[in-house]
Amino acid sequence: MATVIQAQPLPPGGGLHPLQAKALMAAQQQQQQQQQQQQQQGQPPQKDANEEPFDPSRKLTAHDFVRVRTLGTGTFARVCLVRPSHGSEADRSKVYALKILRKTDVIRLKQIDHVRSERQILADVRGHPFVADLVASFSDATTLYLLLTYVPGGELFTYLRRFRRFDEDTARFYAAEIVLVLEFLHEQCGGVAFRDLKPENLLLDEQGHIKLVDFGFAKRLTNESSGANNGELTETYTLCGTPEYLAPEVIQNKGHTTAVDWWALGILIFEFLTGYPPFWHQNPLEIYKQIIEKPITTVLPQSPPLSVSAQDIITQLCNVDRSRRLGNVSGGAARVKAHPFFADHNVDWDALYHRRVRAPIIPPVRYPGDARCYDIYPEEDAIKEEYTEEMREKYDEFFKDF
Repeated sequence: MATVIQAQPLPPGGGLHPLQAKALMAAQQQQQQQQQQQQQQGQPPQKDANEEPFDPSRKLTAHDFVRVRTLGTGTFARVCLVRPSHGSEADRSKVYALKILRKTDVIRLKQIDHVRSERQILADVRGHPFVADLVASFSDATTLYLLLTYVPGGELFTYLRRFRRFDEDTARFYAAEIVLVLEFLHEQCGGVAFRDLKPENLLLDEQGHIKLVDFGFAKRLTNESSGANNGELTETYTLCGTPEYLAPEVIQNKGHTTAVDWWALGILIFEFLTGYPPFWHQNPLEIYKQIIEKPITTVLPQSPPLSVSAQDIITQLCNVDRSRRLGNVSGGAARVKAHPFFADHNVDWDALYHRRVRAPIIPPVRYPGDARCYDIYPEEDAIKEEYTEEMREKYDEFFKDF
């Protein structure tokens, strides 16, 4: 079994991160100075802004939050750990992940449709135990914001690199939780294809359970009114995702459906068990060539040895013929659950869904705002392109519902 990392007890003082406590003290000192000035000038005391409760259901602005630190950066987005700037002490001790997207970057990289789709799908999938919840969305003159639940355990990718590879029990646990997420997205949410399944998009919560994040490439492939079980899946042709995890039909531009997520799960199980993806090269074009030309059976390793059931589920998930791909055949996710890789080890799917199964890796999270499991990033973007009046007139229509 992989080594279990045990969490430490919560510190006293409400679980505030030291940076949070410092910011809170500065805000209180500023408030006291303002009150003293008002008294000296004979002005009636203004209502304390901190007494206003923090309500994420109302229209929010960036001023409603204090930024603690950056958790991650991408091509056109930054995710920060934040806390409310006002409200009760309990309100201000809460923490969230705030995804910040500059409109100029979204426009320049032609991500308008993806961002709008991400917001809508996040709202629709809210409440699943293995998805990071969207709390609210809002915008200002230059920026879009997605407020999400904070997942303190960091990326599953980090733990995989630390252990080099997972034993089969650990790999099975995380693969099973992913199966439950894909079943939910594909069969209960109108045929949502996630399209970017990889270890970096799987975070661990404080108890070691996965939270799927970054729905930037997710797309619903049936009409909302039809439902995934009643309507035919519409094929889509956008080349998106991460090269090592792309299904052949995406690379060949043949049109793809939710079947791409089952292919990616097969790649993930392979990587969990070996420590590396089956198809890899520094040049993405070479990766594409390998995926199309090399059957997965030709790259199964001799060392470390994989069980027969592990080899078989990888082979069935990574079937180039998507009409025969496990998960995409009749029976859907139920057929994946019934595979010997899971069935022979008595996976209790109901207990797993309700998080009653102890996770094999417990992140070292000491308090709610602990960010030790995330890398350190620069706190400011190097280049900030101006969002011009011309851009505002042309594009603000697309962002009005944020």
